[in-house]
Formats: sequence, structure tokens, C-alpha cells
Amino acid sequence: CKLELVVGSPASCMDLELYSTQEELLGRLDCDEALLGSYPVTDGCRIHVIDRSGARIGEYEDVSQVEKYQIADSDYDKRPESLRSFLRQRQWGRFDTEGAQQRAAEQQQRQAQEAAMAATIPLGARCQVRVPGQPCKRATVMYVGTCQTDFKPGYWVGVRYDEPLGKHDGSVGGRRYFECQPKYGAFVKPQSVTPGDFPEEDYGLDDE
Repeated sequence: CKLELVVGSPASCMDLELYSTQEELLGRLDCDEALLGSYPVTDGCRIHVIDRSGARIGEYEDVSQVEKYQIADSDYDKRPESLRSFLRQRQWGRFDTEGAQQRAAEQQQRQAQEAAMAATIPLGARCQVRVPGQPCKRATVMYVGTCQTDFKPGYWVGVRYDEPLGKHDGSVGGRRYFECQPKYGAFVKPQSVTPGDFPEEDYGLDDE
């Protein structure tokens, strides 16, 4: 029972073996009435515990064999102490209909603003791109519109940078949106693009 606190296996499921300091088996401690001193125990000996409970062989880790209790959704909906009832009372999460409507309205307003900004960016225009946390770059506008890729929803502007500071060649997710050299293309939000008279600078990339 003292070993149960150490190894975690129930005392009724243990087989005990006694080993010497040279790791030789001195015998099995299989008599529950015998005292420890009745065995050839000396300093440095080791008691080896064999777990017969099944807990060490994954018997209890396979939850697919455990019968699960399931409650009907209609019955769970009636419980006053459930998480669903708690959220409903405070109008949190999916029960916050007013907040959901407000967020949807804000999303529509942002999309309308993006659409208005995108309409002011002509294809082929020179531009300056200012993405937060990145240096200012000059580019040419190659694409304006929504993108059927893994992008977030909304409007995007495809640009061809003057330097190889982009991420792709105008093709994303197996779909081509415009043509450019590898690492010269990128998609940015309309608010990061300023069209204007931004001539291409000579970076000396063609020099030997």
C-alpha cells in the first residue's frame, strides 16, 4: 500500500520482485502476511513493481471503447445550469444577436469603403505601397478586385514591385492574376496603395 502512493498502481494489482545491488533476482515478495525483514533484503536492494492493472498498456487511453452518455439537444436546451443557458442569459457568443448585427454592419461598411478606395486605383498606374511595419516601396498596379484564394474577404490590389521584394509571380493558390517575375508580385489592401507620379528608380540591379 505504501508503494501504491509511489507508482500509482492499486496494491491488489501489484506483483513485487526483489533485486540485489547487482540486479540479480533474489525472489518474489508474494506473501502478504510476511514482513519485509523475512526476505533477504540488504542495503541497496531494489523492489521492482509489476503493474497488472492494465493502466500501463493503454487499456484506459483508448476512449473509443468507453460508452458515452449523450443527451438530446432539446433536453440540454432545457437545463438551467448548462453553459448554453449561461451564455443565453448574458447574451454572449452566438446569442448576442444585437452584437452580431452590429459587427455585420461594420463589416459591410468596411467592404464598401474598400470598394470605394479600389475604384480610385487604375490598372497600370504607378503607385507607392505603404504596408504597416514595412518600408515604403514603388510598384505598378497589375490587378484590382476580389481574389478567389485563401486571402481574407474584401478587395485587394495586385502590384508588381520595382524590386524583388514580393512573394510570388502574380500567381497565388494555383490561379494567375497577373504576370511578373518571381518575387516581384504581391497583394495588398487598397488603403496601402497611393497612385501617382512615382517613376521607377534606378537600383542598379542590371549592373554586372
